[in-house]
Amino acid sequence: MHKKYQIRADYDADSIVIYQAYQTAIAAPAIEQQKFVLPFSLERMTWIKPSFLWLMHRSNWGQKNGQENILAVRIKRSGWNKALALGVLTHPEPSIYVDANEWDTDFEKAHVHIQWDTERSLRGAALNCYSIQVGITRHLIQEYVDDWVLKIENITALVQKIRTLIKTGKQKNIKQLLPRERVYPIDARIGKNIMIS
Repeated sequence: MHKKYQIRADYDADSIVIYQAYQTAIAAPAIEQQKFVLPFSLERMTWIKPSFLWLMHRSNWGQKNGQENILAVRIKRSGWNKALALGVLTHPEPSIYVDANEWDTDFEKAHVHIQWDTERSLRGAALNCYSIQVGITRHLIQEYVDDWVLKIENITALVQKIRTLIKTGKQKNIKQLLPRERVYPIDARIGKNIMIS
């Protein structure tokens, strides 16, 4: 385990912001009703990510098909912490699982999947640290939708503005527009199971 594995996020005493990218059919009613509703699926895993720049890399700044709408979803820290506590890594990390079969058993019954991906710079370059993705399975999605979500904000216009500034080489104007992300505190007992030192 290494400090390269840290959760960095925009959070306050009670809540944390995660990011998701959706097609308009899902994003528009979610923003209007401040809740994920059909055609959002309660049967499919949903991945939530606290790193703004990682999602920008993944969605190509909202230009990928089906990922045109960037949502900043503020959820309860209690829900986020619960997800982390229930999380099982998407691979049998040797420092955690001596026996790969033990991981296989845990992963098969896990309600939350944890994946670490290379963090990205403003221009999408790979950084020497990792960003967490949390996959909430169908066993927990209803609770996520009904109990964890506090606010759903459409930040697509902000994303487009930052994208334009990058294209025109005006990066000095961007920093003040980016979310303020800092290391998120986590209980050591939970952290050791998901590679956070």
